[in-house]
Amino acid sequence: MRDYCIRTATPDDLDGARSVMLDTVYRDFGTGYVPRWHGDVIDLHGAYLAPARHTLLVAADPRDGTVAATAALDSRGPAHPPNPRHLAERYPSGETAQLRRVYVRPGDRRQGLARRLVGGLLDFAAADGGYRSVYLHTDPAVPGAEAFWRSLGKAVHDEREEPGGGQGIVHFDVPLP
Repeated sequence: MRDYCIRTATPDDLDGARSVMLDTVYRDFGTGYVPRWHGDVIDLHGAYLAPARHTLLVAADPRDGTVAATAALDSRGPAHPPNPRHLAERYPSGETAQLRRVYVRPGDRRQGLARRLVGGLLDFAAADGGYRSVYLHTDPAVPGAEAFWRSLGKAVHDEREEPGGGQGIVHFDVPLP
């Protein structure tokens, strides 16, 4: 197992982080870049580095320092629409730490990187002192995603159970440390 360096992203990491994110939305999600869903990926600095209560973590490969994985947190709760109204009400912006962009390059998976990165995000949220809850949503069609998040949190809404299947997304609450 390689000894990856988990750290807060710097401006020098942004191109590598963006590459991991875009590769993921094209390869794993099959959607490609969709501006209304992935606008933060283009402006990582504005979305995660500049705001004081937001962060972007990276895992750097010890062999060459390239970004192998990403994980981000922001203070925006789930928006309605497209998410169900009860989730937007339960997880209001400003009080909710939303986990985003927890992505690992295929060749670096099964190394515990996602779990380590999420641990760093949860520590960041707890240290902030203003977050009351941690929320995320995932696409269960991505191999391993649903099982991973169920190991860390509790599913609070599964859109697959709605008439017509909703967007097919599973929404999670993750406990603060």
